Amino acid sequence: MATKTEKAAPKAAKTTKADEPKAAKAAPAKAAKPAATKAAGAKPNALQQPLKPSAELGAIVGTAALARGEVVSKVWEYIKKHNLQNPENKREILADDKLKKVFGKDKCSMFEMNKHLAAHLKS
Repeated sequence: MATKTEKAAPKAAKTTKADEPKAAKAAPAKAAKPAATKAAGAKPNALQQPLKPSAELGAIVGTAALARGEVVSKVWEYIKKHNLQNPENKREILADDKLKKVFGKDKCSMFEMNKHLAAHLKS
């Protein structure tokens, strides 16, 4: 027969899901992707592909072929350098003579600017 001290000894604790560390609850591991190596001659993605600006857009960003992101950055540099944002609504661009040729109107929101720039870029 068991003695009192043996009965009083705690039983081995069972582990439950609540007791597991949070790291163990993470989603199952995904298969590791192979290391991304760029082979010589690999195509750049659409945002990195150099595009030739039109004559109107070239007056602002230059005539060399640029990636779409670089074109947007240069247009924003031009806008800030010439203080062409509406002071009451910074999302609105007030076009000067060069930008009117690109946008086709006097005002343009920053969200529709990319639509107008895309019309002036060719691959």
